Amino acid sequence: MVFKRRDRRAIWRVVFDFFYPRGGWARAAQYVKHRVRRLPDTPEKISRGIAAGVFTAFTPFYGLHFIVAAIIARLMRGNILAALLGTFFGNPLTYIPIGVASLGTGYWLIDRPFNTALFGIGGDADPNYCTLGCRFANAFYDISHNFMAMFTAEVADWHGLADFYHEVFYPYMIGGVLPGVICGGACYYISVPLIAAYQKRRRKLLQAKLEQLTKKTVSADDDGPSTP
Repeated sequence: MVFKRRDRRAIWRVVFDFFYPRGGWARAAQYVKHRVRRLPDTPEKISRGIAAGVFTAFTPFYGLHFIVAAIIARLMRGNILAALLGTFFGNPLTYIPIGVASLGTGYWLIDRPFNTALFGIGGDADPNYCTLGCRFANAFYDISHNFMAMFTAEVADWHGLADFYHEVFYPYMIGGVLPGVICGGACYYISVPLIAAYQKRRRKLLQAKLEQLTKKTVSADDDGPSTP
């Protein structure tokens, strides 16, 4: 295949690169910024795509963020590629503050106290308390176990998945809307003038290069040998 890697990476390398990409997160951020600025579209459409991607980072649909961002960008008439790049707003460096903001807002909206021990935060947190990672693991275990139970004598058990839905997914889903809209909107209004200025500057540079090339071509024609 054309896009297949020649050097196949080990599983541990894939996981490590996910949490800390080669060159560091600063270089990864520079790459995303470079790709966004060079997208062939209007600043408004690119910025709407970025806003869609940033908003998606506040949703609990992990593993589906690209699909969700593309759908939202399509509905907003934004640039889909910019939306995919915008989802990198959610990364291992920002997952905890995004999760705290989304879950905290969700618990506030449903009028329930938010226990920060879900993230292992707080000196008086119960060491046996099932944290966010624990609840994710229980939910995935229920899905895999209950799927196999369809073909074996095992009894299906949905307690872990039900607990995950009520304690994590539902408050995360409704709570992520407000901070997602705020951050997405802020990124939109910041991105429009920045991208417009970059595109204007780039057009001027390209125009200057074209004029310089035209002058060289004309000068070469004038200096060339004349035909008798």
